[in-house]
Amino acid sequence: MRRNTTLVYLLILAVALGAYYFANNREKPAEIALTLEPEEVASYLFSAEDGVPTQIRIESKTGETVEVARGEDGAWELVLPVEASADQAAAEAAASQITTLRIEDTIADIPFDVIGLDAPEYTLIVQFKGGVERKASIGVITPTESEYYALSPDGDVVTISKFSLDPLFGLLTAPPYLETPTPSPTPTETFTPLPPTSEAGSPTPATGTPQP
Repeated sequence: MRRNTTLVYLLILAVALGAYYFANNREKPAEIALTLEPEEVASYLFSAEDGVPTQIRIESKTGETVEVARGEDGAWELVLPVEASADQAAAEAAASQITTLRIEDTIADIPFDVIGLDAPEYTLIVQFKGGVERKASIGVITPTESEYYALSPDGDVVTISKFSLDPLFGLLTAPPYLETPTPSPTPTETFTPLPPTSEAGSPTPATGTPQP
């Protein structure tokens, strides 16, 4: 009986030693080094630090100009091509679009005449609530036809999404006038003259009697 007990203890000791050996000599997993790349910070043609746009002027190379400005009451007014009340939704959409013109890429050492910035296709002039005025020039479309070359207010040559700029340029041909309902024409009554009738006292045409 004592012998069997000793064998059990030896067996337990052997299992424990084997587990200890395995735990200390097994291959350790390779350490995985994680390299966190810094998150790219978006840059915009007009800085958010300048505040809210209060006046937007867009000029084209061909001579068209459109300009909207906020009045003292905060409402948008059309300044050019004529002075008129502005469509508030359209003007506010343009102001929002101005603040979201993201810079897609910055290009160094490229001649202005190659990218249309020697004689810009369009010019954006924006005044902000604090009184700051910024100007950006827009050149030709890039070879991918998805962006425009632009000269930022800081003097850098950058590219801006064509999709984000085209709605602003569309205001040159469709200024944000306030649409007023056109009154419907008032129907007019048409009188049809009646044929003349014989009245008392009116001469009756004579009836000739045929002669035999």
